[in-house]
Amino acid sequence: MITLRHHVLTIVAVFLALAAGIVLGGGPLSDVGASVASTGQDEPAAGSADQAGAAYDAASLEALAPSYVSGRLAERSVAVVTVPGADERLVGALSDGIAAAGGSVSGRYTLTDELVDPGQKSLVDTLGSQLLTQQVKDAVPAEASTYDRMGQLLGLAVATKTPEGDEVSGKSRAVVDAVTGAGLLGDPGDVTQRAPLVLLVLGPDARDDGSDAVLAGLVEGLAAQAVGVVVAGTTADGGAGQLGRLRADPAATAVATVDGIDTPAGRLATLLTLQRSLSAPGGAFGASGADGALPLG
Repeated sequence: MITLRHHVLTIVAVFLALAAGIVLGGGPLSDVGASVASTGQDEPAAGSADQAGAAYDAASLEALAPSYVSGRLAERSVAVVTVPGADERLVGALSDGIAAAGGSVSGRYTLTDELVDPGQKSLVDTLGSQLLTQQVKDAVPAEASTYDRMGQLLGLAVATKTPEGDEVSGKSRAVVDAVTGAGLLGDPGDVTQRAPLVLLVLGPDARDDGSDAVLAGLVEGLAAQAVGVVVAGTTADGGAGQLGRLRADPAATAVATVDGIDTPAGRLATLLTLQRSLSAPGGAFGASGADGALPLG
């Protein structure tokens, strides 16, 4: 028996075929398809119509997606921010997908355990206060909460409201250097551009109210400084997972969310949501997104 999920994926594949014109071949979005989306191939397949159907749907999306996304992020950059434990294979596949869509990754910013640990709130609060008074006075509302403020400071450093992007300024470098020096951010290397779009990739679910509050504050702060922010996670992150809980938080109204990046459909949805965020921030897409599997506008 074919499940509703398989029907949805098949419909998506048909839609892409009609829109893109049946262009077959591999591409960046297929880099982790075999290892993440089609692991069922390692299991006994005899008599399993569901497994065969899922593999066919995944292969179809992998073949069609590169042609369909081509040019959708042309001349646009994306700052990729990762939460500790984010799957490097998926981050790499999403970065390759951004390139396939004509965009570029302005920088890779790795949040550390100390930044997202509720037990380190005092450190985050103290550093945020110092940066606000010494480096970016009046750039962030004084009443911003600890993690909203830190999110805005990071946003000032990695993102911009200019759709074409902006050069890294002295103040933005100072913020990155200070946050990195405090052990809250991995060294991003030599970054020369701030991006209009931010892609925040989630790591393992801490299943903790304190961690949920940290995430909500950070994404709300980032959204205040970027044209668009997309928060992406695996299929398990949706529903009752951390991404699902974020969607129930008022902070989520300022960002777009996608669950299912461990599937070709979810990675495609992420790229389309990044494009959509240039003109229409917000929306919940993916395997359990309230606004559909992917934005079709």
